[in-house]
Amino acid sequence: MKYFFLSLLILSYGVIFSQSPMESNFRIYDTKAKEIISVDRIIANMSNADVLFFGEEHNDSACHYLEAEIFKALHQKFGDKVVLSLEMFETDNQLVLDEYLKGFIPEDRLAKDARLWPNYKDYRPMVELAKANHLDVIAADPPRRYVSMVSRLGMSSLNQLSKEAKKLLPPLPFDTLGGRYRERFYEIMKGSPGSDNPNVYYSQNLWDAGMSYSIYKYWKKNKKKKIFHCVGGFHTSEKSGTAAQLHMRSKKIRMLNIASVSDPSYNSNDPKAFEKFSNLGDYILITNPNLKKTF
Repeated sequence: MKYFFLSLLILSYGVIFSQSPMESNFRIYDTKAKEIISVDRIIANMSNADVLFFGEEHNDSACHYLEAEIFKALHQKFGDKVVLSLEMFETDNQLVLDEYLKGFIPEDRLAKDARLWPNYKDYRPMVELAKANHLDVIAADPPRRYVSMVSRLGMSSLNQLSKEAKKLLPPLPFDTLGGRYRERFYEIMKGSPGSDNPNVYYSQNLWDAGMSYSIYKYWKKNKKKKIFHCVGGFHTSEKSGTAAQLHMRSKKIRMLNIASVSDPSYNSNDPKAFEKFSNLGDYILITNPNLKKTF
């Protein structure tokens, strides 16, 4: 009998230590149900949605941990109907990304040719999961050189590009968002270099229009797929930016979004502590502000 209890004790310790220490560094708040939830709730709700936006803080460890967990759970639930979409790859790198996913080229070649972000290690687990399971990955972001071009020369400068270049962009002219999104942008940019230049806001909208078009094009041909799009939080907070642009392309696309916030209330078990973030999205990820950043 004592061996039975010893085995049970060892098993219990195994369960405890198998849980990630990251779990204690965040809460997920469901703004509709007004309660703290687990990833399972989000995955279940994706049965009635086409796109799940994850608005991350690029250097937040909890964000990257949860992105990988959600993508893994989506794959377990929906199998090969799951698609990864990333702001971190530009549309002109779709070919090289596809070649890597198919095993045609090694990772060091991908790194050189696809201009990987300095913190690519934060997204690598998802890309590798997609590769291992033959899942598509959408290189969603318009090329940065054209975003920069709009900042310097304005929206109309894109009209001078070649037909080949325009294939990497959303249809021109692209829409710019007004209202709250514009207000939030100028609030954040206040005092920054170029903040009084309207072209900077147009370039922001090119990002959103471009990512929304990349998602829309894929969805239009694959309407039974579940698209998981990871992007900087500002782009989808309050379901504006990329999410709003996607809604303008088709009101039939069903969307859910996760907004991330780093806040001292991260470890509260009282849902009321998170109600102040309810306007940001369907689910709010509240993370430990003292957690070590990834860069």
